Amino acid sequence: MVDGRDQGIPGAARLTRRIGAGDLGAVAGVRGALRELWAHRVADDPAYTAELLTTELVTNALIHTAYGAVVTATLDGDVLRVEVRDFAPEPPDPYLPVSEERTHGRGLLLVQALADAWGVRDQGIGKVVWFELSGVKPAA
Repeated sequence: MVDGRDQGIPGAARLTRRIGAGDLGAVAGVRGALRELWAHRVADDPAYTAELLTTELVTNALIHTAYGAVVTATLDGDVLRVEVRDFAPEPPDPYLPVSEERTHGRGLLLVQALADAWGVRDQGIGKVVWFELSGVKPAA
């Protein structure tokens, strides 16, 4: 795990965390590390949204691949960006569940609905699913 200042973006706060394959218990640790990263730097509403969306992306990576994931969060000015890299080549597939009783299938739909920007990019072996929230600074 690497916490602290990002060498590539002066003044940016950054967190990087590697999660082993199938380690769903690590999702809570990622949420806690994110809370530390943005403590007093991000307003409550975007912080809760970022936590929800990060949980969805990390859980997707761990459930739908067998290779683990790397989570990177960067807070630069008033923009919070979270990237979740997995090591499976298949693109994510946002879909509507066929039944409201199903517990899977809503993660990427939440990302689409709540993030200011989001996307997927190829990353060597695997891909990165990312989102951004803008205007996250607390009121002065």
